[in-house]
Amino acid sequence: MSAAGCSALWLAFVLLLALALALALALSPPLAKAGGFSCSPGARPVVFNFGDSNSDTGGIAAAKGRHIALPEGRAFFHHPTGRFCDGRLIIDFLCESLNISYLSPYLKVLGSNYSNGVNFAIGGSKTLPRDVLFALHVQVKEFLFFKDRSLELINQGQETPIDAEGFQNALYTIDIGQNDINALLSNLPYDQVVAKFPPILAEIKYAVQMQILYDNGSRNFWIHGTGALGCLPQKLSIPRKNYSDLDQNGCLKTYNRAAVAFNAALGSLCDQLNVELKNATVVYTDLFAIKYDLVASHAKYGFDRPLMTCCGYGGPPYNYDLRRSCQSPNATVCTDGSKFVSWDGVHLTEAANAVAAAAILSSAYSRPKIKFDQFCKA
Repeated sequence: MSAAGCSALWLAFVLLLALALALALALSPPLAKAGGFSCSPGARPVVFNFGDSNSDTGGIAAAKGRHIALPEGRAFFHHPTGRFCDGRLIIDFLCESLNISYLSPYLKVLGSNYSNGVNFAIGGSKTLPRDVLFALHVQVKEFLFFKDRSLELINQGQETPIDAEGFQNALYTIDIGQNDINALLSNLPYDQVVAKFPPILAEIKYAVQMQILYDNGSRNFWIHGTGALGCLPQKLSIPRKNYSDLDQNGCLKTYNRAAVAFNAALGSLCDQLNVELKNATVVYTDLFAIKYDLVASHAKYGFDRPLMTCCGYGGPPYNYDLRRSCQSPNATVCTDGSKFVSWDGVHLTEAANAVAAAAILSSAYSRPKIKFDQFCKA
């Protein structure tokens, strides 16, 4: 079959999955406001996280010496931590639900605590090209080095933050792909973007099945789909000829269609891995449904400005300027970030992250519907 024919079949397959996913989203329950899940006393859960800036707890700052100043971190930490947020990220709230410390970045030399896991996520990371610095493949190799070195020290009789059982029982979380999709959408029409999803998904599958996880004894995986890309102020601020691509909530339909299509294929991949990997659990969580609801049902969560950036430049309607980021000297910052969904045009505020984390903890948007704290090990 020709390349064009293969692309057409793949596109038809993904669109069919997207249609099924859209129906499932329509029937999904509303987001939960609170989680209420925690590990039992004495449990010692371990989490290893891989991803991009959505779950980067300071990796890019440590890796590149990037100085991230206030107002980043103002809402909770009251000082910058290297997170692209005014406070906690989704991964932070998930760690709180397990009663463990926030994950330290792998490359942060001073002040790190690896007793409950490591965060390999780095802002700007993608799956492809696979050997580019901090791509998923590279993050995986960093993990393998960390694990091999830990086991080597254990065999020498030394203590390490995580022992062999900790690696085996750990929960491995992956949240990546947004930057890949955004890069494609910036240069290609929708059908060509969707046709390029298979190599991205192949990288995620390779990481889970053949590289870190399964072949190295890991059995617990939690994989996030991408969010509502068409609702990001960064994308909405791009000049357009008319409003035909905006949906009823003011989001870009093309970007969101691509996100839904990617998530449908990613969810199917996770289903496939659950069948293929014996004694393993692969949980897929639909972040599109969760993050789109932050906009569509914003009043329910107390958000006044669902499509406007809290920290940015330019004023209404989006307060976003590609040339002037939240870190720019002339950026304007909202008084109350809890009224905004978007912190800097790309990333969520702490308040929005809290709602999203509660939805993840509810298991309503995951399959199989497993509670996050099931991976606690005594």
